[in-house]
Amino acid sequence: VQLQASGGGLVQAGGSLRLSCVAADPRRSLSRYVMGWLRQAPGKQREFVASILWSGGITNYADSVKGRFTVSRDKFKNTVDLQMNSLTPEDTAVYYCAAKLRGDSEYEIWGQGTQVTVSS
Repeated sequence: VQLQASGGGLVQAGGSLRLSCVAADPRRSLSRYVMGWLRQAPGKQREFVASILWSGGITNYADSVKGRFTVSRDKFKNTVDLQMNSLTPEDTAVYYCAAKLRGDSEYEIWGQGTQVTVSS
């Protein structure tokens, strides 16, 4: 599976952005995968943001984004989106789309990052 993320940009605090990640091999079933969004801010470790089970759609969020971010998937388009609302400068980071098999602890497949910058 190859992942391609897009949708980053510059936004003012309080604004919204929507990131999208497409799985580039539609012939391969994603039913065994957990799709995630992680981010890395300058000088900080990469951190978990949100995830969704491809099969079943169960979601999970970091406490810092609960109520502001929504992760969703489109089985027909093979995409995973991250809707980000009420953005703050603390959300500034490079956002990565990633995938792992259900039951695995680590994400094994990574897309390229997309920069999100929130100005105050």
